[in-house]
Formats: sequence, C-alpha cells, structure tokens
Amino acid sequence: MLKQRLKETRKLRQLTQQELANKVNTTKGTISNYENGHSTPSNEMLKDLANVLGVTTDYLLGREDESRVSNTLPDLTKKDSRDIARDLEKTLKDLENSDEALMFDGEPIDDHTKEMIRISLENSMRMAKQLAKQKFTPNKYKKD
Repeated sequence: MLKQRLKETRKLRQLTQQELANKVNTTKGTISNYENGHSTPSNEMLKDLANVLGVTTDYLLGREDESRVSNTLPDLTKKDSRDIARDLEKTLKDLENSDEALMFDGEPIDDHTKEMIRISLENSMRMAKQLAKQKFTPNKYKKD
C-alpha cells in the first residue's frame, strides 16, 4: 500500500522522484526503492515524506482512505511571472489612461484602493495562468 500511495501522491503533487528526494534529503534511488517496494522508509523518513506531500503517515501506510491532499496548482515559471507582471502593468496603464476607469461614485479612487486593485488583478492573473497550465498541459509533459 505504501509504494502505491507514495507514487500516486508524488505524481499528484507533480514532483519527480529527484525533486521529492531533494526535499527529504535522500536520493532518487531511495525514493524509487520505496515506490517499487524494495525497501521501506524509517519512521522519521515516513514523517518527512508525509509532511512534504501534504498527507498523513496513516494515509501513506493505508490506515486511512482520505488523503487530505489538496489538488495544488502547478507552480509558475520565472517566464510566467514576468509575463504576468508585464500584462499587469499594461492593464494598469490602460486603466489610468482611460477617462472614467479608476473612479468610484464619480470620485477618483485613492492610492490605497489602487494598490488593492493591483493586488487583486495580479492574484487573478496568477490563478488564471495556473488553472490554464493545469488544464491544458498534456500528460506527457507533466512531471512523473
């Protein structure tokens, strides 16, 4: 049960064996041995694996059925972050250059409100990019 759940959870988290190994300070070969059932992690390693994967040790060992794993969104690359920053600046400039865009009840909005709008737009753009990556990345390009 451990080998199956470890591998499934690692893949769900979109981690390679090497990435998981790095996070728990071991080798890719050790992770492979756990996933293939050739060896069993120590209690301390089991805790580390569960912690990194966001599940309980009981789940990994098959003692509970609920994984408590949240379907995390893929991480954004540096290029994604640069694209978002560029798009955000363009959107904000377009809003400022419009005659009526940044007003509320006919009054210009203050700097604090502008900053809140910027943060909200940035978060929305990040979420949209992550959801698109999750939805449209073919399985063959997802990490093992």
